[in-house]
Amino acid sequence: MGRRWRDGRGRLVVEGGPDGSAVTVPLEIAASYRARTKGLLGRDAIDGVLLLSPANSVHTFRMRFPIDVAYLDRRLTVIAVRTMPPGRLGLPRLRARHVLEAEAGALAGWGVRVGVRVKAVEGQGRPPAP
Repeated sequence: MGRRWRDGRGRLVVEGGPDGSAVTVPLEIAASYRARTKGLLGRDAIDGVLLLSPANSVHTFRMRFPIDVAYLDRRLTVIAVRTMPPGRLGLPRLRARHVLEAEAGALAGWGVRVGVRVKAVEGQGRPPAP
């Protein structure tokens, strides 16, 4: 809703997790062009989830592991979830304004599915270089 993110860390709150309660997950925010371009490239894993904003599509070229991708609208409601192996190009989602990336299988474990609304709480500081 017109919110401007800054690169850094925080936490993602998933309302209505697998057992109906809220789930809190470590969050990395990539809002600058440079941070969004780098994304998860060069990493072997991620602890938590990466929020790309603004974004409406992703690719997994030169990635080392498969990822789950959740496309979010402007209200941070999940509009689609996909698992992408390395070397793929995801189609743009017209209504998507933000994208979440996590290791394959993680989003389902946290209860992230179509229709669920998430909340991103920014922390302090920039993420350390991998």
